[in-house]
Amino acid sequence: MNPARNAFRLAAMYVIAAATTAHAFSAHAGDHAYRVDHPAYRQECGTSCHLPYPPALLDAASWRAVMGGLDKHFGTDASLDPAARAGILAFLESNAGRRDTSVNGRPALRISETPRFLKEHRKEVPAEVLRRPDVKSFANCGACHKAADTGDYSERGIRVPGGWFR
Repeated sequence: MNPARNAFRLAAMYVIAAATTAHAFSAHAGDHAYRVDHPAYRQECGTSCHLPYPPALLDAASWRAVMGGLDKHFGTDASLDPAARAGILAFLESNAGRRDTSVNGRPALRISETPRFLKEHRKEVPAEVLRRPDVKSFANCGACHKAADTGDYSERGIRVPGGWFR
């Protein structure tokens, strides 16, 4: 037996155990933090109308569809000058989710229509929460996710109005 080799093996096992433990804590299902730090995106989309939705919650095809219809963006003309639109679209595409978010073969235009969102919210959020005037709809992420404006959707930051807890 070589003592140096045994010490190296033991050290390697500690490193692997520490890395596995750190990954387990950082990859917890309740820790959802996303990039929403693009200045033009935050300004044009995240302050004037709604909070800056995390690009990772839609795939690139969906973001292209959303950005391609800004002249009729959910009942509002949200048109942008070409340079701002191109910069924001590049940010959204480069940070888009890798999961297919299409609905019935078409790019999803609403995060609340994606299978992942429906799995996380539809069965767990009662209709009476959505009827509250301080919530109104699933589009109002900040009503429950208190740090949503910074891209933090972790479960530890959820405070549902009216005291409802899952």
